[in-house]
Amino acid sequence: MSDPQLRNHAKKRSCSRTLLPLSAMALLTPGVIFLSRTFVSLLLPCLVIAAVRFILDDRFGILIPKRVVFGATVLAVPIITTIRSTWAQIKKRRRAAALGARLVPKVPGKRLGNFDVLVQVINNVRHGYPADGHSEWIEQLGTTYDLHIFWDDIIFTYEPEHVKTILATDFPNYIKGEKFSSPVHSVLGTGVFNSDGDMWKFHRSMTRPFFSRDRISDFENFERHADVAIGKMKERLRAGYPIDFQDVVSRFTLDSASEFLFGKNVDSLAEYLPYPHHVAGSQATGPTSVDAFGAAFAEAQFIISERGRFGWIWPLLEIFHDKTEAPMKIVNAFLDPIMKDAIEKHQSRSTSSLNDTDKVSDDETLLDHLVKLTTDRTVLRDEILNIMIAGRDTTAATLTFAVYMLASNPAILARLREEIISKVGPSARPTYDDIRDMKYLRAVINETLRLYPAVPFDVRQSVNEAVWPSQNSATKPIYIPANTSIVYSVFLIQRRTDLWGPDALEFDPDRFLDDRTKKYLTHNPFIFVPFNAGPRICLGQQFAYNEMSFMLIRLLQNFSSIELDIDAQPPNARIPRSWATAKGRKAIEKVWPKAHLTMYAHGGLWVKMEEASYV
Repeated sequence: MSDPQLRNHAKKRSCSRTLLPLSAMALLTPGVIFLSRTFVSLLLPCLVIAAVRFILDDRFGILIPKRVVFGATVLAVPIITTIRSTWAQIKKRRRAAALGARLVPKVPGKRLGNFDVLVQVINNVRHGYPADGHSEWIEQLGTTYDLHIFWDDIIFTYEPEHVKTILATDFPNYIKGEKFSSPVHSVLGTGVFNSDGDMWKFHRSMTRPFFSRDRISDFENFERHADVAIGKMKERLRAGYPIDFQDVVSRFTLDSASEFLFGKNVDSLAEYLPYPHHVAGSQATGPTSVDAFGAAFAEAQFIISERGRFGWIWPLLEIFHDKTEAPMKIVNAFLDPIMKDAIEKHQSRSTSSLNDTDKVSDDETLLDHLVKLTTDRTVLRDEILNIMIAGRDTTAATLTFAVYMLASNPAILARLREEIISKVGPSARPTYDDIRDMKYLRAVINETLRLYPAVPFDVRQSVNEAVWPSQNSATKPIYIPANTSIVYSVFLIQRRTDLWGPDALEFDPDRFLDDRTKKYLTHNPFIFVPFNAGPRICLGQQFAYNEMSFMLIRLLQNFSSIELDIDAQPPNARIPRSWATAKGRKAIEKVWPKAHLTMYAHGGLWVKMEEASYV
């Protein structure tokens, strides 16, 4: 995307949000906008019924009672919708048959529009385990099925071959699309996670130079923030209190990401760490601006993930207000000073540097480069938030679950510490070469990413119709209609025993070091795609590995043991007793994994750690 195109796009975006007075904009909730767009289709059946009643009365003297007219009017929309849906299904079935394929099997619901299936999905997400419901549908229908919520196809697939098609071999046919971008737009805008076409290419080309070998192997940034984080943990642990490791590491990744990408350390680690819920009177201060940002950003992500689950009807749940408005006010208030500083810095530069938009200097941050292309705050905010998710949330999630697994597996922790001390020593700062040579450390991270991928579910939308191969040779291929939502889950793919072996549900880093790698992964690489794949593969993959490796090395240089403190866990975030009789890892979890756009530990990860002694 050229500079003029980007500026034109920014201008359109800015105008669309500022031309109306604030009082009018407040009325344009998602629900009101949705109803205004569908007004004609809702009004037309009413007009037809009214006209029929008038004609029958005027010409034939047949008067239809008002209660009948009212009932017909109320039922007209669902009846017409059902007829249209049925006709659409007939057309799809005929088209599939013409291509020698079959329709994706539907999850059988008992309510109109599979409303009961939707309720089950929402309930599982809010109160259950990430795989709840889906495992049962896989047993009934196979690894590809259609939820068909409110007559709209929502296809789920857990087949590596299908994921390969979506992400690589037929990449142009599977985009983010309007069905994904509409519900998340109020938070992510047109950032890299929510863009297609030229805008997506622009984001990729703009970001790529900032993940070069020299930049991602500069560990001074990691060192500064890791030292502060470990110092904070030691201070709290020495006082006799457990720590929420998820909170600490989220601050660590926020500070390092903000400095690396935006040239501004937001210094979230300088604030007070939270105390356990049962420690009375220990909260010395209220929430800080950084704490408020983190909570608001998480809330906004939860809201847009819920919108996606409700399908096309989600705006009707926000008739009176946009649910993301309140948390995004907090998020924007936090980001505005960062953007303001970057714009002022840009405007103070010489004319020659302002015109040189292609060159990226060594001391230039991603935000420095972006403001050379546009100073539109909407575009800047979109990009910042998207990169924040990539640079903060995903890395923090993986470190959280890595420490959870180390605390749950002391023998693995001891072996990893042994590698760290033998390769790096008890206190030396690790180098890029050190990390590259630490095979077991990489295996621990990969095994964490396998069982607890940072982005457990992802969405695409088909552009044109397609035919996917069936995994069962006795059945026909699968027909995928155009403009259809498709969800794939690496969370479930990476836990399949038929793809990873009978011990797939166990945490065993050695699977990435022994013959199991050749047996399962080498010939079928799309069974492990925690960083995506194909043209949209994560540009920051190696940066994330370096940051996670650095933090784990520093952590285990300073602490010799890690123990979960379940008593410190908030009561509403503890594992339900009913899980003990469940199947798979759900039965043995000690921490509650949840997800909005990314994975997290519900209520935090509260641990006690013993400081290492080198005598």
